[in-house]
Amino acid sequence: MEELRQEIRNLIFTRAYQRRKVRLASGRESDFYIDSKQVTLTAEGIYKLASYILYLIREENVEVRAVGGPAMGAVPLAAAISALSCQPPFNNPLDTFFVRSEAKKHGLENKVDGPTLREGLPLLLLDDVLTTGGSVLKAARAVQELGCKVEKVIIIVDRQEGGRENLEKEGLKVSSVLTREELERPE
Repeated sequence: MEELRQEIRNLIFTRAYQRRKVRLASGRESDFYIDSKQVTLTAEGIYKLASYILYLIREENVEVRAVGGPAMGAVPLAAAISALSCQPPFNNPLDTFFVRSEAKKHGLENKVDGPTLREGLPLLLLDDVLTTGGSVLKAARAVQELGCKVEKVIIIVDRQEGGRENLEKEGLKVSSVLTREELERPE
């Protein structure tokens, strides 16, 4: 599993990590940016990430029935995890869902979409990059309003800027595939 994690680290570092000034969704300025879609929208990247997270779920014995998170950061990864969850060695089918930033203005006017969301359903929340935790916390509250239980939050890259601590203060259990420190550490 550690070898797979290092392969993911190399993909993110070479394809998604950029040293430049940017304004983040949190409103903060940063001297680096992680464009995770450069990895999560590739066959190799999404396959490796989904596999790693499924192994992590199994290793940590996290009991969940669905996986998802904020649109768009979590959508490709949740779909890949769901697809791989049906086959060996996992054999534990997980449905998927996503949380919009605001409810649709038409149709069913849903803020959260997923076929099996119901009272008591144990969920895994995903997001690509964690800074302050604001988008993940909004997603957690949206699924909790439906009566679902967030068992775990998994982030691809934790920027180590207080997001983990903010989520843990709200009672959420958080893991990351990588941290900024690990990503920036020379090989």
